[in-house]
Order: sequence, then structure tokens, then C-alpha cells
Amino acid sequence: MTTKTTTKELIFLRAFAFMTSLGMIFMTTTAFQHTGNKKFGEIDVERINIVEKDGTVKMMITNVERFPNGHEMINNRPTNETRKKRSGMIFFNEDGIECGGFIYDGQKNESGHSSGLSLTYDQYDGDQVMQLLTQDYSEGDQRYVSSSLVFNDRPAKESQLKTGEIMNELRELREKDPKAAQLKYKEYEELGLIGGAPRVMLGKSRSQNNGLFLFDTEGKPKAMFYVDKENSAKLDFFDDKGNIIASFPEQKNDK
Repeated sequence: MTTKTTTKELIFLRAFAFMTSLGMIFMTTTAFQHTGNKKFGEIDVERINIVEKDGTVKMMITNVERFPNGHEMINNRPTNETRKKRSGMIFFNEDGIECGGFIYDGQKNESGHSSGLSLTYDQYDGDQVMQLLTQDYSEGDQRYVSSSLVFNDRPAKESQLKTGEIMNELRELREKDPKAAQLKYKEYEELGLIGGAPRVMLGKSRSQNNGLFLFDTEGKPKAMFYVDKENSAKLDFFDDKGNIIASFPEQKNDK
């Protein structure tokens, strides 16, 4: 090989290396310049996890099949083991603890149909303290629809993990001795670990009364201001046994 040929090959190789380097620099620079959001006209997905930079799941949008239950860990915590799988959304706070959700369903059945919608917000590390709820079901020719906004009291010492442990314990005990399970439930309730009760409900009850319903700390009705099925406005007060002790307007007895 002559010196002239060798020189030409070296010039070619250097030129090729130089152009290759320029191409790589151009592609790298161009790639980093595309910082805008990806845009999709339509996307099909079974579940979306909204996460923080550290990987903490903050919100989940899911179909029925991929709805998490107790066999799946979210933020290193087990999820509710006994709840029914439904499509919807689940919310998680900064500590990775579930703090509410939005679920819905609806289908025909042997009685007619059954459907519902629920939007809830939970007490910190506990269960729901506010719920927007709609239930719609039919039995034969009769259809029943109730919609309400409910505010609940929850136990002061409640925690989701402890509640799960207690419910599993009570479930196993109930299979062996139902009466003992009831006594154990009361024991945990007095300790402020489980329980809770509705305190305020605004909306339509299952009896088709529309109004404001107030309850005591045990969830027993105490006062109701409502319009009944006959379009009569009423104000009722109740004792601890659920008996009406006062009403407005007063009911007049026919002589």
C-alpha cells in the first residue's frame, strides 16, 4: 500500500468520525429540546397510577379487574381485603395512606337491576367521614332511588391497619362463636378502635322522605325535617328508643 493511499484512507476515516460525532451531538441536543407533554387523541388503559417523584402513589384510576384488594401492596401498605372490586378512583395522602375514593357500578340482576355511586373522603388513617352516595335498585315493578350527602363520626384511635387486623379476628371468631364476636366488637368499640356512626344526612332516604336527618353519637335518629311521599312537610323529634316525642305540625286525631 502506497503512502498516498494510506493518507487518503486516514483522511476518510477522520472525516467519517467527525461527521458521526456531529450527528450524535445533533440528535442528542434535539432529543433534549423536546420537553413538551405528549399528546394523545385517544388512549385505552386498564389502570393509571399518579405518582410523586419518590414513587408514592397519590391517585389511582382503575377498571374493575385491576381494582386493588388485600393481595396488593400500595405504598408498602396492604389494601382493603374484603371490599368489592369496582371501577373508579382511589386517593392517597402524602404519607401514602388511602384517604378516599370515587366508585360506581350498575347491572341487571334476578330482581331487576342494582346500581350505585359513591364519593368518599376519609378521616386520617381511618374510614369515611363524608360520603356522597346514590343507590338505585329495582325489585319487580318497584324502583327505589335514594341519594344523600352523609357526615359520619369515626373513632378517635382508628387506624386502617389495626382495623383490618380486628376485622379478621372478629370474622374468625364469628364462625366459631357469634355471641363472643359481638362482645369482642363492643370491647374494641369502647377502646375507640372501631365503630363510628352517621351524624348528619341530607337527601332522600330509602323511605322516600326528602330532608335533613340528624343522629346521635350511636347513629340513632334524633330529629328530622323533611317532605314525605304525600308532599307534606314535617318536623319530628325522637327519644333514645326511636319513638316520636314531638312533631310539627301536630297530628290531629280523628274523632
